[in-house]
Amino acid sequence: MSRPGADTPIETRWEGRFITVKQQGSWEYVSRSRGIHAAVILAIDEDADGRHVILVEQYRVPLKLRCLELPAGLVGDDTAGEASESAAARELEEETGYRADHWRTVGEFYSSPGMVSESFTLLVATGLNKVGAGGGVDGEDITVHRVPLTGIADFIAKKRAGGCGIDVRVALLLAGGLLAE
Repeated sequence: MSRPGADTPIETRWEGRFITVKQQGSWEYVSRSRGIHAAVILAIDEDADGRHVILVEQYRVPLKLRCLELPAGLVGDDTAGEASESAAARELEEETGYRADHWRTVGEFYSSPGMVSESFTLLVATGLNKVGAGGGVDGEDITVHRVPLTGIADFIAKKRAGGCGIDVRVALLLAGGLLAE
């Protein structure tokens, strides 16, 4: 598909509360409504048994199955002007029941840039403290997994073999670059 010219108008084909379908020339794509983006959290917990990562598993309607993911959430969906760090802290506690003492922003990334204009800010959370059960809000039905980093590849393989979808961001754990610090 050829790239549309800079002056090619962008047409909105459909708009909902959270997503908008757009077309520019022959290129169709989806964007978040209202300029919302996401915060994704790589939460690392350390204790005498070593380093663990906190993952969440929840049913995803587009996939029609449960999906293994890093904790994440929308920035500014309820509060205009919300900072990524604030959204990440809120989502980490809601989804997993953990709070973090230390946060590091890695940067902005794009999920599937050929089809979706959505971006997400990746943040690393450390110094975790368990303060609640997690599981999400409003019937999200989130299962929290605390997985030893030394066994992460096997854990992901077992989840995949069991029919669980694997979010592409979980591949960060297999690459290991962010876990070195």
